[in-house]
Amino acid sequence: MGTRAGRSDRGGRGREIDRLELIIDMPRGTDSVGVTGSGERNLKLIREALGVAVSSRDGEILVRGDEPAIGVARRVLEEVSKRAKAGRPVSREEMLDLIAAESVRTRRDRMGGRQAWDGRLRVYAAGQPVEPKTDNQRLYLDAIRDHDLTFAFGPAGTGKTYLAVAAAVHLLREGAASRVILCRPAVEAGEKLGFLPGGLEEKVNPYLRPLLDALHDMMDFRDLKRFLESDIVEVVPLAFMRGRTLNGAVIILDEAQNTTKGQMKMFLTRMGHGSKMIVTGDTTQIDLPDPAQSGLIDAVRRLRRVAGVATVALSGEDVVRHRLVQRIVEAYGAEEEHRAYRESVERALSEMGDEDRNGAVSPGEI
Repeated sequence: MGTRAGRSDRGGRGREIDRLELIIDMPRGTDSVGVTGSGERNLKLIREALGVAVSSRDGEILVRGDEPAIGVARRVLEEVSKRAKAGRPVSREEMLDLIAAESVRTRRDRMGGRQAWDGRLRVYAAGQPVEPKTDNQRLYLDAIRDHDLTFAFGPAGTGKTYLAVAAAVHLLREGAASRVILCRPAVEAGEKLGFLPGGLEEKVNPYLRPLLDALHDMMDFRDLKRFLESDIVEVVPLAFMRGRTLNGAVIILDEAQNTTKGQMKMFLTRMGHGSKMIVTGDTTQIDLPDPAQSGLIDAVRRLRRVAGVATVALSGEDVVRHRLVQRIVEAYGAEEEHRAYRESVERALSEMGDEDRNGAVSPGEI
């Protein structure tokens, strides 16, 4: 595949913008479709993901844009061309993975080893910067920055999901990640999916709504719509992750307490090169038939001492919603502690002989 590069000074409204123009010679015959994809699908994915202008005509591909993006497009198309010549055209998912991996590699090379994250998120909601409100939230963001896999668990309102999405949006904007994948298990919390209206997509949408709400807070509607349409941002049920390998992505699993051990293993093994995973959940709200089978609890137990893995525990002190939420969390927490104490007393009494029960406190008196 031959290439020819040149400078293109074409600015709008009297401005001159230094942009690179790249001409790539396509292979002949059916191999050309293997490069461009059916209906020029591959070129459309490059255009949407990298923000470059791409067109195909007369056996050539013309790519115009900023130099880093042009470099990524060139390397991706060269790899796609090699596979096409070998009779292995790329799928949509493989194309996205190639773009993601090359984008992250380019970003890291240009940064010369510098962090894409100096401790402050370049993310805003309602005009205000998104930032940690408590010490534990600060530790949480540091863990995401410094580790490839982070587990975070705690009660409602502690920012587990919101800060994870904010970190993902930041890394996407900084070019340290080229895709964001947000997923949840579709587990009923007392309700039945079969009674919800519509097909599968409509049935699982309520489970994914909190992730979309966080994205809408932090991203311009038009950008988010474009990213969702081009799969730069995906919001999917956990079941749809099977069989995938995700490179150069930030992958968030929310409500992870409702995964089984098998589902958690499946999810964690989706991690590809240059990716980060963030797993969040509330271990007091497990909706599985057998709470002992929670994949989140099992994974934290197995992986807590594995290098590259961080575990962050958030508590009622980290609740940043309405002040009543913290009081509600504390009230339910106190009730759980009270129930556990009563059960321990009941077990102790059941193990006593009659002669030992004199003077003992009955569970009903607690």
